[in-house]
Amino acid sequence: MEEIKELVTSLVQKLFSEHADVVLTRPEEQFGDYATNVALKLAHKTGKKPREVAAEIVAGLKHDSIAKTEVAGPGFINITLTDFALQKLVGAKPAKSLKDKVVVAEYSDPNPFKVLHAGHLYTSVVGDAIANLLENAGAVTHRVNFGGDVGMHAAKTIWAILQDLGGENPDKLTEVKEEGRSEWMAGAYIKGTAAYEDDEAAKAEIVVINKRIYGLYSENDHDSPLARIYWTCRQWSYDYFNEFYARIGTKFEKYYPESEVSELGLKTVKEQLEKGVFQESDGAVIFKGEDYGLHTRVFINSEGIPTYEAKDVGLIMTKNADYNFDKSVVITGNEQEQYMQVVLKAVEQFAPELTAATSHLTHGLVKLQGGVKMSSRKGNILRAVDVLNEATEANKKASGKDDQNVVLGAVKYSFLKQRTGGDIIYDPNESVSLEGNSGPYLQYAHARAKSILRKAEGASEPNSQISEWETGERTLVRKLGMYAEVVEQATMELMPHLVCTYLYELAQEFNRFYEKNKVIGDPRERIRLDLVTQYAGTLENGLGLLGIHAPESM
Repeated sequence: MEEIKELVTSLVQKLFSEHADVVLTRPEEQFGDYATNVALKLAHKTGKKPREVAAEIVAGLKHDSIAKTEVAGPGFINITLTDFALQKLVGAKPAKSLKDKVVVAEYSDPNPFKVLHAGHLYTSVVGDAIANLLENAGAVTHRVNFGGDVGMHAAKTIWAILQDLGGENPDKLTEVKEEGRSEWMAGAYIKGTAAYEDDEAAKAEIVVINKRIYGLYSENDHDSPLARIYWTCRQWSYDYFNEFYARIGTKFEKYYPESEVSELGLKTVKEQLEKGVFQESDGAVIFKGEDYGLHTRVFINSEGIPTYEAKDVGLIMTKNADYNFDKSVVITGNEQEQYMQVVLKAVEQFAPELTAATSHLTHGLVKLQGGVKMSSRKGNILRAVDVLNEATEANKKASGKDDQNVVLGAVKYSFLKQRTGGDIIYDPNESVSLEGNSGPYLQYAHARAKSILRKAEGASEPNSQISEWETGERTLVRKLGMYAEVVEQATMELMPHLVCTYLYELAQEFNRFYEKNKVIGDPRERIRLDLVTQYAGTLENGLGLLGIHAPESM
């Protein structure tokens, strides 16, 4: 692709003394292997009609890799490659466009003392796939996680836990069963939130507990009764997170708790307050976002405690101090979009290079088919484990098996095939189906290809070099040759759904080929087995980028 692009660019410069941003697209097969609208872009500059410009380009577009060129429509240029050139694209590796660049990918971001919900599962899956793409492009990729171990949510939970324990009685924590710890803490958060909203006395107590929790860090207190309760429950949360991440195959290099970045965030905001980036307002420190078309947010509250905003400032600075990143990718829910705009705009005033290197991606809610919006605060949350359990039951019903590789493939692909940004409606039964655009369908496609290759073990090498592809073969070769381009685009745009779409289309293309073209026992057996090998390898590689297991058999 790059070779053709450079050829057209050079020719345009030679013919018209103009630099053109040549974009090549993949048209339907009957129109060629590549197409470009560069002539339409040049028409105004040259004073010529688009088709006239296109005709001049076509007349000069000669190369060993090009079999045919033609002018189409209002001035498009269609390019057909030679069979040899098309074959060279098969198995091509995606460009190492980010070679040696340092990238920090931050995703999942659960808060201790709260249950993991479906959104955490979604960001973990999408974050993994994006990190895989970045790593595949040569980037030195650091996968990190961030969560609130301090703040009002922790104070609300600890307040409710104290009610359950009958006061600051850490020894009574032994009565909480290990398998029920996460649910117990989640229930405490719901109870504490309700009390904070409905009971002024409880609210005042929670505010005091919030200050005391911050004090545990400043005083390095691990021994007082409250400290023993807090640190024990905090560790229970981390154990729960790690168990879940192991189940879905996610690993993080580092987990940043808010307590670790709060001090730097507080210090940075105070320093920038003196420089006029932030302002004082009613005893608090704010960033006046209206000056930038955004909204005002509090970074230090009137009690002198850093808010989420200040902690995020500390996180950005800490990540850069730890990794000196060239690029930072942060994935959160849509509800964080305007919040992050304000945080990044504030940081831009004193560290513009960090915000320029940061990409903030957002996603919508995850709902079960027919579901409604849910909230961990109200307790009607769709838990991450609920999604996996629904998929497990649906797979058992469909196949009679409890194959977690298939279950994870079903859930991950169901999330990843949708463009990042909108709400995700998850249908367990559809996700585990071996028919249609699903993870198990692609896993079965890989297993089927491997089965064909096993049956053909010992096949002889071809007696002579095939000079050209037959029709069905060429169509499959053409599709196989698109893989590197798709992966490069998905990496550049941070859009793993492009890989999903390609793999599904590739599997459909192979099925059409296999229905009409005999492989084993055909005079072209070796040639076609090579295509099956390339097809299986492409599926395995693509599924791997998505974090999905490619089974040898199903």
